[in-house]
Amino acid sequence: MDVAETISTSQGVTRGESPAARMARVVAIAAKSVEAVDRDGRFPQETIDALKREGLLGIAIPAELGGEGLTTAAVADLIVQLGQACGSSAMVYGMHQIQISSLVTHGVGSEWHREYMSRIASDQLLMASATSEAGVGGNLRNSICAVEIADGCFSLTKDATVISYGAHADAIMTTARRAPDAASTDQVMVVVPVNGDLKLERTSVWDTLGMRGTCSDGFLLTASGDAGQIFPKPFSEIAAQSMLASSHIYWAATWFGIAADAFARAQAFVKQAARKQPNVVPPGALRLSEAAAKLQEMKGHLIAAIRRFEAAEQDDDDLSSIGFAAEINALKVAASEKAAEVVQLAMLITGILGYKNGTPFSVGRHLRDVTSAAVMISNDRIHANTSTLLLMSRFDASLGV
Repeated sequence: MDVAETISTSQGVTRGESPAARMARVVAIAAKSVEAVDRDGRFPQETIDALKREGLLGIAIPAELGGEGLTTAAVADLIVQLGQACGSSAMVYGMHQIQISSLVTHGVGSEWHREYMSRIASDQLLMASATSEAGVGGNLRNSICAVEIADGCFSLTKDATVISYGAHADAIMTTARRAPDAASTDQVMVVVPVNGDLKLERTSVWDTLGMRGTCSDGFLLTASGDAGQIFPKPFSEIAAQSMLASSHIYWAATWFGIAADAFARAQAFVKQAARKQPNVVPPGALRLSEAAAKLQEMKGHLIAAIRRFEAAEQDDDDLSSIGFAAEINALKVAASEKAAEVVQLAMLITGILGYKNGTPFSVGRHLRDVTSAAVMISNDRIHANTSTLLLMSRFDASLGV
């Protein structure tokens, strides 16, 4: 029997259905709790428990290690599904899958990381990351903290301004300088399981406009462990060859899911108005067409970026190229802007019923969640990085057909 068809985990879950069918059950649970998650700013534990029951946390890990080897496109599609029910849940799931992408791409040659991937698949472990740090201005390619290695063990202390769902994760993948005397850009990435060797001291609380359920508190992270937990490749390669693309793709999938649900509510509003006055074009119909065009642009850009990434994965030089970085940066900026535009149009279409909470057409939560998109790694910072890249490359005007 194909391992992708039926896999038993240590939790007693047997996965015999398609990932989409399993995610549909998760979506139903997320939809029931989304208002409470948003209102109370609490972690969507029901959703994560459901993802674990359905065996969806280790789904992108290679089949040889107990996963199902799902592609980037398949994972992104699952995130879109979840994003239509709960933006915070989708963001948590997307960020977890970003960490899995780094493990799969850069950890298969390391025995420690291979064994840990097997644990993620069997035990359905939730992975978080700590790349932000006080004093570096949001630049994840710089670190102040450093790992210290002695007798085959490492130790580090990091003042992480944000660790999304850090208090709820089973392990945290963190960055640091390679050594105390290393340059700020000479970084490594370390997998730190939640056990006696990891201490998290909360330094700030996540009380925000939107994406409230991600619970992205700040922590002083103190960790130690086996030096084998450090990735063999430098973080610069991990960031360029997996993290950059998977982050922008999975974030864009989250925002697309949120925008798609806001559009669906606006569409339902216009249809209801049309039924009430069959011979009159509803006032919001033209804006609905405009929103559909923007949503289609989002979808097309996301699909194109996924295909570009999956093609580039076959060539490390392409993955690390200036042209590829500029293209994938463009996805983040465009998706974050388009998602906000679609939701704003949905608000205009639905009017006061969209503005009010608790109606079938409410899109206030959607609007607050997508405002995070432009500041989650600031679009201005990405534009600045891309402008530098464009000074060293030419725009590819070919259609590739």
